[in-house]
Amino acid sequence: MPANLGLDAAERERHIGWDIGICAVSRLVGEALDATVITQNYSRLAIDCNRMPGSATSIVEISELTTVPGNIALGEAQKNAASQRYSSPITRRSRGELAQRRQAGRASALVAMHSFTPVFKSVARPWHVGVLYNRDPRFAHVLLKRLRGQHGLVVGDNEPYSVTDASDYTIPVHGEQRGLHHVAIEIRQDLITDERGQRRWAELFARLLPQAYRQLVAVEAGD
Repeated sequence: MPANLGLDAAERERHIGWDIGICAVSRLVGEALDATVITQNYSRLAIDCNRMPGSATSIVEISELTTVPGNIALGEAQKNAASQRYSSPITRRSRGELAQRRQAGRASALVAMHSFTPVFKSVARPWHVGVLYNRDPRFAHVLLKRLRGQHGLVVGDNEPYSVTDASDYTIPVHGEQRGLHHVAIEIRQDLITDERGQRRWAELFARLLPQAYRQLVAVEAGD
């Protein structure tokens, strides 16, 4: 296999390689809320851990318009090895954390954090942030309303992406299948490339996520 999947540093450092800025935001939110934060430490060009293992989009030969030489014509044994090396550890960690919380009787909510490019294939994206969901929109809709109450924010409802079984793993498997309240969040990358932006967005979500969750729980309890 070519070193660095056959891509130069400039390509690997673009969005095709990682979700720019979101790891820092997630960790800041986690610190503020005393929440468990689980991050993927490998490039999604090696394997996308937010895809069902074995799916056509988990190991891509072309990402956006860029060919990934190291992924071309991989055999099943090589794909399985990549899944075991890169995907399995984060899956086991997520399952273990959620199982421990359930056994301890602790209420849990799952928040998947991502970032997206301001422009995709020459098309500008107007949203500052997107709220994503699949079968269960409850948490997402409450959070969406609160975000839209913030002055000046353009908020996407299942934009610029939506959650599906084919395009996602975290929400369908760890959220829906467990019956947990859940939501996926996408923040535009140019807003979180520096520490100032990361802290601004982390502070916003550290405030709004608990508010939305408490509101959701109160409604379900009939309060």
